[in-house]
Amino acid sequence: MTTKLAETPLLPPGFTVPASRWTDPATRLRELLDGEPFVFAPGVYDPHGAELVMYHRFPAVYFSGYSFAIGHLGTTDMDLYSGPEIADGARRTVSSLRKFQLTMATGDPEKGVPPTHLEIPPVVADMDGGYGNLFNVQRIAELYVNAGVAGAHIEDQVLPKRCGHIAGKALISADEMVGKLRMARAVADDLGREDFVVIARTDAVSAVDAPETTRGLDLAIERALRYLDSGAPDLVWCEFPNSDRGPTERFADQVRRRFPDARFAFNWSSSFKWFNDPDPISFAELGELGYKFLFITLAAQHAMGYAFSKLLQGLQEEQERAYVELQKREWAKDDDIPTKSHHLFTGVPYHQVMGNVLGASRLGKFEQELEEKAV
Repeated sequence: MTTKLAETPLLPPGFTVPASRWTDPATRLRELLDGEPFVFAPGVYDPHGAELVMYHRFPAVYFSGYSFAIGHLGTTDMDLYSGPEIADGARRTVSSLRKFQLTMATGDPEKGVPPTHLEIPPVVADMDGGYGNLFNVQRIAELYVNAGVAGAHIEDQVLPKRCGHIAGKALISADEMVGKLRMARAVADDLGREDFVVIARTDAVSAVDAPETTRGLDLAIERALRYLDSGAPDLVWCEFPNSDRGPTERFADQVRRRFPDARFAFNWSSSFKWFNDPDPISFAELGELGYKFLFITLAAQHAMGYAFSKLLQGLQEEQERAYVELQKREWAKDDDIPTKSHHLFTGVPYHQVMGNVLGASRLGKFEQELEEKAV
């Protein structure tokens, strides 16, 4: 399908961006959920990771709370940051993607690098347990909606909550959770963002305490039905404790017996050692079961931790030669690593071109250009 392009005042005359730039991200997410077998969103914790997801043309971005805790506080996922903190992180991420679209659409005219036209992926953000009661949800939902986030998920844990794969979880009542979901929905509607996607998460499978007498998967199914019956959430997410297929399949089957069109979110979790699973469930299989929004919460964190650790190990053993080898891999002709030129990736050519267009003369090209081999 040909991408429709349009001009914007934030680019020089003659340069264009995809016209979808002005589509509500929530509307775009709903279009994807309706039209694709599933939507996969890699998990990130900062604008840089989100820009890489966008560059490699994934349809959506997942802004992970656990990743945010690691990436911004250097700690774990136990409600140790506040709602406005993560909301600001989500806001900066959405803003960065809009700017990144402009920088890629500029290319580098001086060096003959052509424009790259990238769609802006909708961002789905973690709202944890809402950081308080339903009026705390009201505040954070407003911050998310006004930031341009496409959707968010709320979970039914007692606060302070904890990662779904850390022991000791307890649940609030289903009624209280429904109130939080309805508040998030009401905020979006009041702000004219009726397409904002609300996801209800239940941690009932592995919670150690809940108002109900039942536990485990049966309670998770019951909770999902209660949440869907409220009409507030667009998807439900059951946090599973391991990679077993059985509970994943049974949850979808049981919920869809009452709500045939129900759609689910699924955390293809980094906590599970998928490499030890003899038959890991695939994204395509999940899509067939009704799991339409899929994500790996800690994808960026694990990838960064692995790659940077390998570089640090190399620097200890080989000193500068390890970094030379990294650059060789970055600049290999048969690979597309957009960050190999940090100036191009971060938009130096865009700032120079627009600086000239708008009259900021000090942002013009260098008096003496360095040869590429020396940069």
